[in-house]
Amino acid sequence: MSDADDGLTVAFRHRLGETVFDIAFAAPPHGLVALFGPSGSGKTTAALVAAGLLRPDEGRVVVRGTVLTDTARAIFVPPERRRVGIVFQDSRLFPHMRVEANLRYGARRNPPGPVRFGEVVSLLGLSLLLSRRPHTLSGGERQRVAIGRALLAQPRALVLDEPLASLDSARKAEILPYLERLKAAMALPILYISHDLPEVVRLADTLALIEAGRVVACGPLETIAARADLPLAARDDAGAVLESVIVAHHPARGLSEIQAGGRRLLLPTVDRLSGSRLRVRIPAREVALATERPGPMSVHNILPGTVGTIAQDLQRPAALVEVRFDGSGLIARVTPDAVASLDLGPGRPVFALVKSVAIEPIG
Repeated sequence: MSDADDGLTVAFRHRLGETVFDIAFAAPPHGLVALFGPSGSGKTTAALVAAGLLRPDEGRVVVRGTVLTDTARAIFVPPERRRVGIVFQDSRLFPHMRVEANLRYGARRNPPGPVRFGEVVSLLGLSLLLSRRPHTLSGGERQRVAIGRALLAQPRALVLDEPLASLDSARKAEILPYLERLKAAMALPILYISHDLPEVVRLADTLALIEAGRVVACGPLETIAARADLPLAARDDAGAVLESVIVAHHPARGLSEIQAGGRRLLLPTVDRLSGSRLRVRIPAREVALATERPGPMSVHNILPGTVGTIAQDLQRPAALVEVRFDGSGLIARVTPDAVASLDLGPGRPVFALVKSVAIEPIG
């Protein structure tokens, strides 16, 4: 695998007990790459290798063109010198320091850089917390402070290892908008470790699926989520993720119109301005298929496309059918009988039918 220009490249092989991890992925210079998989699959091991907290048996780590680990050339930059910020699920703040002192501790350890104290305080909504001590903060507030401290250390890259795993749903909802702002505002690669699919769908630009110490697939979230041949598609909550732009609102109809992947779709009114970007999810269980365009019906979205891969759903008696259209696609979960009766196969023209109420805005 070639190094990502000015981004983050991690490739390593390492044995821990009886388990051998053989993991490789690359992230672009801006945006968030999520490592997603079950516990024990190697996600945290990858985070530790990236941050220099684990020296792999074999491997290479490159951040923004700087080689931090290369076992073939005996290169290993220690963690305190590689400027990779890492935040764990427990915030690890200094309990005797107020929030401001915790934040400035990160800045003291490195020379001045482009990330400014006031910018981080504003970005993460910390202005009202500066005089407080960690024990008086909620879990979400502590994580925001921990992320701020990591940013003020002027990192080349940021690693977030299950940062929301210890939070309840209310605290997760509190911190997710801040993570979205962070991703948009900071021009650095972010590695995000999670086994929570809704978090990943909301935040990721690039998705690496990990199982049993191997990367099963890695690529743009929109591409990976729409593949029927990956383990992600067999989940109950499987579905395509589309990046879209709001093109119009239709108040009299109670609908908004978006453009995604060269197609226009209608969904219940969203409170966003026309021209705004909107990420949406379409569950596989909500997509029906037809080989001819149906007549008048209650379904607003009738999308012409082409059948891609058809995979057996190993979790239930169903088939997973990819429907591809310009630059994007959907997954439909249907019965094997429907595949046979419609004579579906790769390359077959098909119409995907999606109710407007089935389209879920994300964030």
